[in-house]
Amino acid sequence: MNIDQNTALYGVIGNPVRHSLGPVMHNAAFSAAMINAVYLAFEVEDIKASLQGMAALGIKGLSVTTPFKSAVIPFLDEMDPLAVRIGAVNTIVNREGRLKGYDTDATGAVKALEEKMVLKGLHSMIIGAGGAARAIGFSLKERGVRISIANRSPQRGASLARDLDCPYLPLNRTGVKKVDLLVQTTPVGMFPHEGESPVSEEMFHEDLVAMDIIYNPRETTFLKMAKARGAATIDGLGMFVHQGAEQFLLWTGVDPPFEIMYRAVESRLGESST
Repeated sequence: MNIDQNTALYGVIGNPVRHSLGPVMHNAAFSAAMINAVYLAFEVEDIKASLQGMAALGIKGLSVTTPFKSAVIPFLDEMDPLAVRIGAVNTIVNREGRLKGYDTDATGAVKALEEKMVLKGLHSMIIGAGGAARAIGFSLKERGVRISIANRSPQRGASLARDLDCPYLPLNRTGVKKVDLLVQTTPVGMFPHEGESPVSEEMFHEDLVAMDIIYNPRETTFLKMAKARGAATIDGLGMFVHQGAEQFLLWTGVDPPFEIMYRAVESRLGESST
């Protein structure tokens, strides 16, 4: 990677964000596409100041992760209609100082799921009530999936359930629910707290497909518990790369080198597990 006065700057903002493999994925993509750009991780606390800095410094694009996917919205100049409908943003494009928000989580999650299963007619429970949960919930509903929301905070969980017009269940009662697809969207179990799971093992059964959107570690405690109870599992790597590929296209207008992006992240995860 040669950095010079013409190198475009991209990055990810969140807190925490040092675990992110976004730099590995996007820098591999820029290199493969021969684009003079670099992607960095920025752990931030003040989202308004961060976006002011983005515009002032000419940062071309940002990924947005926990806990800012909804908090970022008031500070944008414009939003894509899908992001407006979902109420969450994970991608920002800077066009001549105007910041436009998009959501690629929805597309990423659905593509990862549809690689493994037919969605229409299923009953899915989504664990969490953040930006990713919103995006996945709206997308699954559009594909004919019955959904329900489980969350630790009753206020946030019930609010999302109202927006999605679906049932809400307190997280400590999820064991009584039998569903076809269980999607875990919270940071619980993410590096460096790999030993945690948001639900107990009684939630899992042999007819269940369990997806965790966390990709680091690739097999979370949530997925290990699901597998031990006979459930099929889907890790977060596919969703992560699919949503990243959509970001790359939005930022550059160039077809994303998906396989290169996938292998770059998979290889780094393999290194960290040895």
